[in-house]
Amino acid sequence: MSEAKLTSRLVLWAAEVLLLAGMVVASVGLSVPGEWHPLALVVLLLAIAFAGELFTVETSHGVLSASLGAMVLAIGLLGPAPAAACGMVAIGLQSALRRRPAAIWLDNLVSFGLAAFGAGWLVRALAGRVSGVHSQHLAQSLSFGLVVLSALVVLLCLNFILFALEIRITEGRSLNRLMHDLFLPLLPGELAVGVIATILVLAYRSAGLPALFAAIPVLLIFRHLTVALLRSEQRAEHLAARTRQLASFQWGVPSMFMEGLGLRDPTALRHAAAVASYSKALAIELGCDEDEQEVIHLTGLLHDIGKFTWSDRVLHPTQLTDEDWAVIHRHPQDGAMMVGKLDGFGPVADAILHHHERVDGGGYPAGLIGKEIPLASRIIAVCSTYDTMTTRETYGPPMSPEDAMAELRKIAGHQLDAELVEAFIRVLERNGPTFGQNADYKTELAFEMRVGKMAEPRTGIAASQAGRQQGARTQSDWRAGVRDLSQRVLSRK
Repeated sequence: MSEAKLTSRLVLWAAEVLLLAGMVVASVGLSVPGEWHPLALVVLLLAIAFAGELFTVETSHGVLSASLGAMVLAIGLLGPAPAAACGMVAIGLQSALRRRPAAIWLDNLVSFGLAAFGAGWLVRALAGRVSGVHSQHLAQSLSFGLVVLSALVVLLCLNFILFALEIRITEGRSLNRLMHDLFLPLLPGELAVGVIATILVLAYRSAGLPALFAAIPVLLIFRHLTVALLRSEQRAEHLAARTRQLASFQWGVPSMFMEGLGLRDPTALRHAAAVASYSKALAIELGCDEDEQEVIHLTGLLHDIGKFTWSDRVLHPTQLTDEDWAVIHRHPQDGAMMVGKLDGFGPVADAILHHHERVDGGGYPAGLIGKEIPLASRIIAVCSTYDTMTTRETYGPPMSPEDAMAELRKIAGHQLDAELVEAFIRVLERNGPTFGQNADYKTELAFEMRVGKMAEPRTGIAASQAGRQQGARTQSDWRAGVRDLSQRVLSRK
């Protein structure tokens, strides 16, 4: 431990000792005899404070104790000194049961004792002495209840501030983070205990000591409901974590294949990012909804994933055999099968499967014609062709954007969808002819964002509307369709 940190801790402990001693002196000097009567009430509240610690529930955010009710009762029925005593008894018992170090003992005693003492003095300042007062008019009782609730808020805030300052000094954690991690999550439960205690205060002022025996079943009910709630929250947190793990797996598998392909072919990820960028812009131009845009954009990123299965001879060819061409022509099916094994990726797999179809029916693997080809596949075909022509990383020198657009128009209606070609050229003229070449694969993938969206309820690759519009099928039907297509293609050879 550094000398500066040790010095700050020593100063903190000295200040806490002085605060604790000052509170004890003030309690003795300013306390009045009536605050400790009737004795049966004092004993009952101390017993509730003890019992409250036995009913303490530990959460991932901190400790939720029913002994808070005893402090509120003491604040509303006795006075500042008994309230401080209840707080110190409760936290002292907790510190003993959990074998806290001396430094934590000191901080706990100051935090609980001083907070209860301060809240008790607020009630005395606003409502006068509360001990020995019974059977007040209803309007006065309701006003007093508001005073006690105000004291409850002060009690909780003081307790948190004193506790958080100690953590801030000793551990360096920010007060804002502590508020979000410790104070706010426990606040609803603590307020519930305080409201119940305030109702019991008003009941005591009307009915006397017997009314407080209701605190015992209230403590039991509170603990039972709180434990049930916390278990439910823990199950929900566990389920959310598990869902996020599964979502990470869903996205991690295709990303792993693409990045593996990128290690063998440095051009693959650049081309995928560019096609995804162009395709997303074209989808927006066509008025596709967000779910369709997502399918189209993701298809652009993964459309060449089937090339992962290629040998280096096919991936970096010098001369291709008929067998090599057969492997090349199978990559849409291979890629679709790889992606389609992931639940929820059916529409993307469909689009990958048909991205080498031609609108004149001369493409592969199924020889679909015109609008039989899924929209996402036709979009990918246009964007992939343009990016290949303007970069030519494998097939020769690149074309200029103007020549590439002219070539797109030349093959429109035969290889590519003519309407999509014209829409794409409008996008290029507006955004710049090479805007997609600046795209980055990891940025386009946005892995963490996609995992977060998939982990949310009702989240998937596409909603039912997009699935219907693009001919999406159930996962089992889709896989059966790919297998059937594969058999038909093989039977033709």
